Amino acid sequence: MSGTPANSRLAEYPPTRAGRTDGPELNERWSRTRWLKFFILIFTLQVALLFILGEKKPIVPHVVTNAPTMRLAGNTSELIALNDPTLFVLPHQRDFAAAGCLTVPDIKPPSFRWTEPPRWLPLSADGLGTAFGEFMQNHLFPIRPLNFKPEPELSAPVLPPVSEPAQNSTLQIVGELAPRQLPSPISLTNWPYGDVIAPSVVQVMVNTTGKVVSAVLLPPDDGFTAADQYDAADQRALELARGLRFAPAAQLTVGRIIFNWHTVPPTNE
Repeated sequence: MSGTPANSRLAEYPPTRAGRTDGPELNERWSRTRWLKFFILIFTLQVALLFILGEKKPIVPHVVTNAPTMRLAGNTSELIALNDPTLFVLPHQRDFAAAGCLTVPDIKPPSFRWTEPPRWLPLSADGLGTAFGEFMQNHLFPIRPLNFKPEPELSAPVLPPVSEPAQNSTLQIVGELAPRQLPSPISLTNWPYGDVIAPSVVQVMVNTTGKVVSAVLLPPDDGFTAADQYDAADQRALELARGLRFAPAAQLTVGRIIFNWHTVPPTNE
């Protein structure tokens, strides 16, 4: 009794390659594979039924009915015209004056390109020369004799006046300072020197009251050399320039004072 069940269990599970019997594990693995195949088969059948029994119809959108619509109102809408603040102030194309004010008649401009046949003025042959005769009677003209060979006019050359050389030293004011004359003339002395002395040129600046505030000795003009200068005469020119007093003015004035020295032969004592 005890051995029969054991033999019967061995008979249900055949031996494996290694000589062992794994009945429950083999049966469990086989059942999982079987279930998996069963599920795949069912899924395949459902997909095939969907493709076979399904209807291939195009997708048609539903027709929308009784939907609100929106459109833009034109300028001719009466409701918009009533909201215009200038409806009763400015001219409007639908008011009572539109027929007379806003309707411009089509008036063609006149053409200025026109021609006219010439209309000659009447000319009387009896009146020709009447105006010229009256002019000659009312106007007297001097009668000049006809001289086809006039006498030659003699002309004498005009020589410039010869100025005598100055007998004393002179003072000359040039530039912007020339209008501001000295209140009283200044007498300059002659220099006892055996040659010509170059003029001493002093540039001065005079204030509004007429006082000399600056005096600078300048080199001589063209035609004189440094050898023609005389130091004593230049120093005397600076002293005299600083002591001058001019007429008052509204602003500072700059000018030049030229001292033209006159020399006399020196006396031998």
